[in-house]
This record gives sequence, C-alpha cells and structure tokens, in this order.
Amino acid sequence: GSEMCIRDRNAPRGELYTMNTQDTVHRKSAAELRIRRVMDALEKNNMQAYYAPTCADAVKIAKELLQPGDVISCGGSVTLDETGVMDLMRCGDYEFLDRTAAKTPEEREKLYREVFSSDVFLTGTNAVTEHGELYNVDGNGNRVAAMLFGPKKVLVFAGCNKIVRDIDDAAKRVKSCATPANAMRLNLDTPCTHGACPGTDGELCAGCRSENRICAMYTVLARQRVKGRIHVILIGEAVSYTHLRAHETLS
Repeated sequence: GSEMCIRDRNAPRGELYTMNTQDTVHRKSAAELRIRRVMDALEKNNMQAYYAPTCADAVKIAKELLQPGDVISCGGSVTLDETGVMDLMRCGDYEFLDRTAAKTPEEREKLYREVFSSDVFLTGTNAVTEHGELYNVDGNGNRVAAMLFGPKKVLVFAGCNKIVRDIDDAAKRVKSCATPANAMRLNLDTPCTHGACPGTDGELCAGCRSENRICAMYTVLARQRVKGRIHVILIGEAVSYTHLRAHETLS
C-alpha cells in the first residue's frame, strides 16, 4: 500500500510507486516529477508543500496538521468532500465553524466573519501553477478572503488534475471546467451552464452579465510574506471535476 508522505527534506527522493507495467511506471514517474517540481516552486514561494499519493493519505496529512480543539473552517469545496477531509473536520475532535449549519442568511454571514479568527482554514483551489502559484476565482469572495488573510493556518488540497503550466492555463481551466461545474452544482442559471463561457476565446467571462455570475473575485497567491502559513497538499489522484483529466494532467 502507499505510505503517507509528509515531506521530509532530509530524506532521499525515492520511488513512491510499485507498478505492474513499464508504461504505467513511466506515466506515474512523469506525474510524480511534475508534482515534485510544483512542490519545489511552492516552497520557494514560502508555502509548505506535501505529497499525498492517495486521498486517504491527504486525510492523514490533514490530521497531522490539525490539533484537537482547533477552531476550523472551510470554503465551499468539492475536493474536501471527495477526499474525505470533510469527514475528518466533522469527526468531533475540532470546533468546526460549519456554514451549512446556519439556519438564516444572518447566521451564515456571522459565520463568514468568524472564520477570520479561526485557527485553521481548509479549502481546495481552482488551479496550482508550475510556478508555485494558487489561482482562484470566487463568487462571494469569502473563500479567497480567508486564504489571503485571517486564519492562522491555511490547508489547501489539490488533485494532480489541478496542476497547470501557468496563470493563462489556470484561467482556461476555470472557464472550461471549474466554473460551469460549480454553477451547475449550485443550480445557478448562468451562460456557462448552457454552453461555453462567453470568455472562452478571450478574457475570462468577457460578456457575462448574469446576476448569478460566480466569477467575480480573482486571486493569485504567489510568494508569501508570512512563511509557512499556507500548506499545500498535492494529491497523486485526480480529484474534483475530472472530466477534462486528459487535458489537465500529464503534459
């Protein structure tokens, strides 16, 4: 079985996989090399980087980074659900500021503001570039706001399918994959749920005037001034909106 891998900088970089066929070895080796390049780039940008071969390993890393009794919170994230991290958050060991428990819009707004004082914020990300940048687009802005400022520690989870070459490719991923899927998940009537994003062949969301538009806040987290506040867990599996997997993984 695979082993959890909280990165040990002093350990040699050995093989993490045992494969049955040579083709699979080459494919996995290429994927691993790309992940390691991204990890190096993240750390040069003052973000802690970790590698989890599987979703189960990502949950183990999250547990290592959390302390019993921590006040924790999260942004809306399919990745947290699919990996099992959300189950960990709800296990009872932590004080979870769960926005889904809010009974009124006022309660939800209050929770959004309390998030800034939490110990740990957990979230996914729309894309991770090979330059070690985190690219995100939000509708309300509460998710990206907490990534930028407030919580003492931020844990960011990303499947290998979220890795892209640069910011331009990150924007393409958002328009062609993440935003339409999220809009459909939230039952929102936007142009991208009926066809291509109006900005697919140009500026992101150019021409979109929908009142339900969820591409409202654009953020890039590059080199951080507070070293080690952001922890990025890269997962060796495709997680969250993987129908463009062939385009987004190995290149």
